[in-house]
Amino acid sequence: MTELPRGLRPRTPSPPGTPLSLEASARRLGHYCWIEMRAFETLGAWSASVPETEVRAMLAIHSRQHAWHAELWHDLLPVIGEAGAERFIEPPNANVTAFVEALSTPGAPELTIEKLAGVYRVLVPRAVATYEHHLTGASPVSDGPTMRALRLVLADQGQHWREGEATLQSLLRSDADVDRVTSHQARLEKLWVAAGGLAGAS
Repeated sequence: MTELPRGLRPRTPSPPGTPLSLEASARRLGHYCWIEMRAFETLGAWSASVPETEVRAMLAIHSRQHAWHAELWHDLLPVIGEAGAERFIEPPNANVTAFVEALSTPGAPELTIEKLAGVYRVLVPRAVATYEHHLTGASPVSDGPTMRALRLVLADQGQHWREGEATLQSLLRSDADVDRVTSHQARLEKLWVAAGGLAGAS
């Protein structure tokens, strides 16, 4: 089996079949919910501004699916104490917040390739790697509903990855385009590594 590149590997794996505590599981799902909400907001905003018709349509569809994924994670959160489930919906750390801010930075309409590179070459592949890792380590006895949600989300986001990459490739028409994408992607990769990933690794 081919090993994932360093930037795609979650840092603190749990042994397969070892259940997380209720609190730890809730925090992880809360992180997932938070990032999916940010993806929904970012792609939704871009879908109203990018000039390419096919890109607008794709981003709008993917945005709505990210919103549904956030709902899936939210519905799995336990209600503990007066604060309820909402207290778990937060980023793992400030570095993940910085990553999302940088992801959404190319807001100008002419920066379509930077938008697509950030989402489909950094965010989505790493989310997929995180979800796959979680699914591999989950216990069918204690994590059945979470495993079902993971499979549903992975099916969607695997398709997002393929569609987004194909669309990005269709828009790369010069060496300058490649340089722009490479520079933006590298910046986001560094931020993701600094953040320690989506599962809250430190």
